Formats: sequence, C-alpha cells, structure tokens
Amino acid sequence: MGFAGIGFFGSLILGALAGWIAEKVMNSDMGLLANIGLGIVGAFVANFLLGFFLDAPLGAGSWIMQLVVGTAGACALIWTTRKLRGRA
Repeated sequence: MGFAGIGFFGSLILGALAGWIAEKVMNSDMGLLANIGLGIVGAFVANFLLGFFLDAPLGAGSWIMQLVVGTAGACALIWTTRKLRGRA
C-alpha cells in the first residue's frame, strides 16, 4: 500500500480522507471509492517520487505527513488527468 506503516484499515481511512480533501481542493466531483483510490495511489506515487528524489519517504510512519503526502499526490493525479483529457 501507499501509506507506510499504518496498516490496511488505516490506509483506507487516510486514503479516503486524502482523496476527499483533494476533491475539495481541486473542485472535482468524485465518489467515495474514487476518493479512496486517489488517496492511496496518490500517496504511493508521491512517496515513491519523494523517496527517489530525497532518498527517504517524507511521511514514513507519521499519519499527518501521510495525509499531506496522499493529498498532494491525489491533487497531482487529478491535475494530470485533467491535462490529459484537455480540461485544464
């Protein structure tokens, strides 16, 4: 999973919350499952990129930092999807 060290159910909860926050920040209209998916995938992608560039995952072990990283990753995924679809 994308959230390091918080478990499966913690990942679902933080993924849903991160996706919901990203949905509100990006003024998007999505459902609960999409929010969970965006949050978890966004956290995975953001942790991977941060780990690659900073040589350490930024939010390892911290719930709040995982929420921030997941939200940033989900916002980036929404933005990328909009760019690919031409709805910037």
